[in-house]
Amino acid sequence: MGKGNPRSTLMLTSPLILRLRESLLRARPAFVLLHNGHQVRHCHHDGRRHSSVVGEEEGPEDEAVVVVPLEEGPASGSRPAPLLGNGAGLRRAGPHPFFIRQRRDFSVFPRTVGDSSPPSSNRRDYSLRVAKVKKPVFDDESSQRAVTTALWCNFLVFSLKFGVWFVTSSHVMLAEMVHSVADFANQALLAYGLNSSRRAPDAMHPYGYSKERFVWSLISAVGIFCLGSGATIVHGVQNLWSSEQPENMQYAALVIGGSFLIEGASLLVAINAVKKGAAAEGMKVWDYVWRGHDPTSVAVMTEDGAAVTGLAIAAASLIAVKTTGNAMYDPIGSIIVGNILGMVAIFLIQRNRHALIGRAMDDHDMERVLEFLRSDPVVDSLYDCKSEVIGPGFFRFKAEIDFNGMVVVQNYLERTGRKEWAKKFREAASNKDDAALLETMACYGEELVEALGSEVDRLETEIQKIVPGIRHVDIEAHDPRSTSP
Repeated sequence: MGKGNPRSTLMLTSPLILRLRESLLRARPAFVLLHNGHQVRHCHHDGRRHSSVVGEEEGPEDEAVVVVPLEEGPASGSRPAPLLGNGAGLRRAGPHPFFIRQRRDFSVFPRTVGDSSPPSSNRRDYSLRVAKVKKPVFDDESSQRAVTTALWCNFLVFSLKFGVWFVTSSHVMLAEMVHSVADFANQALLAYGLNSSRRAPDAMHPYGYSKERFVWSLISAVGIFCLGSGATIVHGVQNLWSSEQPENMQYAALVIGGSFLIEGASLLVAINAVKKGAAAEGMKVWDYVWRGHDPTSVAVMTEDGAAVTGLAIAAASLIAVKTTGNAMYDPIGSIIVGNILGMVAIFLIQRNRHALIGRAMDDHDMERVLEFLRSDPVVDSLYDCKSEVIGPGFFRFKAEIDFNGMVVVQNYLERTGRKEWAKKFREAASNKDDAALLETMACYGEELVEALGSEVDRLETEIQKIVPGIRHVDIEAHDPRSTSP
């Protein structure tokens, strides 16, 4: 390229592309690359290449740094000071004349050989700043309804059980009261985790807070195991040989019946939420209970199921005591209820543990994505394909791809015109000017890099259409000649 031809250069973020870009642009007298937030000046004179880090430029979020090559200075060889500004005005900024700050404009105009127009708002603009992420949309209305219903039902049941235990001093009723306390606290934890997981991603958590549901569901399960199961079993064992027949058993029977109706209604709401979640993920209800992505509705359903079962056991214990006159059935019922709570807690702990340590998405969805990639013409081979659950129904997918370079080039030429590029190369070669030929090669190489980026964007869009729950797609170009896997 001629020395009087100012052009904007590509801002590079990958070491591999950085080396490619530098090799393509060696014919330029001077240019600037931005890498890892630093502006690095590269120039060639006296047959040697010189580099220097100029420094990092900051500015408002709506600005982007435009990097232009050095123009030829006055005849004396001196160079004017650079112009720095924010769109309202430009200012001189010292001995390095290559940075002009302009308003961000992501309009893309194809680069043409020999274009000597200066950088402006209708030229390419680049920014190293991360784009603002949108707050994720959660389809969890049924889970929210199940948690809210269970929260208030457990509070009402706790009040009734406390009153009956205070009157009758029944051990099994005390176990049920402790169970209700644990249930209320656990539902409060689930409600907090549900609301906390809806926060939008930020700089500290770029993939969002969706996993908070797993965290608080795990804490809730630990609470059930310690407070609900452990305390109930210990209390039952302590009173196994010193139990007395409870008084006013008619009140206990009344509260058990009322609690059964209340907990049963809450259980029906939770079951309905689980069915909706299973239908949304295309799974059977039983499979969703074990492998579904939303732990909230499953936790509510299992806890309410344990509550209804515990009430049935409490009723059977009181009937046995009334019929046989043996008060030992009361603490035995307490021990059985504690064991049921323990099994529920262990199930919930294991379920949330797998989600927190990084579980892959379902094999069916993974195979659909891989089948699409294998059938795409630009893909030669796939390497190191991985997925991870980053929240209820949200996934991250990563793959290394050996691209078919011939197909990428042919797709690009079909979009831009084969004859146009052939004409440019013929003209550059006919002039017998190495600088013109190298400039054409540099422009063509840059367009091919962008064409590869367009293919990656297309693949990412198609993958997200196949599995809408995939929120983040990371596709890397794999070098088949590399010795690494």
